[in-house]
Amino acid sequence: MPRVLIIKLGALGDAIISTAIIKQILEFHHEDDIYILTTPAYKDLFSTFDNLKVAAFERKGFLNTIKTIHWIRTQRFDRIYDLQSNDRSTIFCALSGSPFRAGNHPRYPYNVHPEKTYIGECHSFDRLNQIIECANIKPAKPLPFLPVPNNIVTEVSEWLTEHSLSENSFAILHAGSSPLHLNKRWPYFAELASTLSKTLDIVWIGGNDDIELNNLLSKNIGINATNVFNVLGLVELAKKAKFAVTNDSAPMHIFSCSMIPVYGLFGPTNWRRSHALGQQHRVITPAADIFSQDNAFTPRPLDTLSIDNVLERLRNDGLI
Repeated sequence: MPRVLIIKLGALGDAIISTAIIKQILEFHHEDDIYILTTPAYKDLFSTFDNLKVAAFERKGFLNTIKTIHWIRTQRFDRIYDLQSNDRSTIFCALSGSPFRAGNHPRYPYNVHPEKTYIGECHSFDRLNQIIECANIKPAKPLPFLPVPNNIVTEVSEWLTEHSLSENSFAILHAGSSPLHLNKRWPYFAELASTLSKTLDIVWIGGNDDIELNNLLSKNIGINATNVFNVLGLVELAKKAKFAVTNDSAPMHIFSCSMIPVYGLFGPTNWRRSHALGQQHRVITPAADIFSQDNAFTPRPLDTLSIDNVLERLRNDGLI
């Protein structure tokens, strides 16, 4: 039986974007023995995929790199799809001993790759599709895929009952971001929550970086669900929400797996390269010409995106 390795190490948003590609590879190799190489942080993320074995190794440290390379070589993979294609995974491929190495760069060690060097001219999902197309795999549709196990479905259902929340009765808001990218934080989430709360319950979500902000925002309005759910729990929670509004952040990509309307607020970053899959028509930016054919990008501060702009969009879409 042919042995296949997919490499996807992170980060979270990129990992979620890759799930549609991974699903397509799995369908193409449905009779083969397939592994994904990732990091411990994303082991659970991929563990619910059918017919996919997960191997998780720490990324940092010389010894961990040696262990990973040793594992790859001993597995004798017939094919490698490197969906990371950074310096580390390039070394893994170069030393893998595999005769088939598909990746992002038109150079060694990849012998299956797009013709042109990637310079960020398209969304990362589109580039990943180019990689698998070079391997004669049908391109994936922009539908992220994260199956949720039954135990998490039950946990979320119990939490919703505990907080008297029913399906479509609440909106999810993510007002935070990494502390390294505070310019991604839209400053009017409190005003947005105040208006939405007239007809909907509000659920604030986030992780460690959002604790202080969410404590402040939820003091007067909404339910603070910071760190309550893991990634798969957030996917299930969002399935019950009416819609979500987020900054350009990992939760934006997580909620796109739930197939609800997800409004991503962009200003300083290029939405064309990093919008949530299937949600590009719900991007909201300060730019009036957002859907023009001109791909030129000019960063704009998020405080120039008014609360009225966001509320008008939600009203026009019939959500409030």
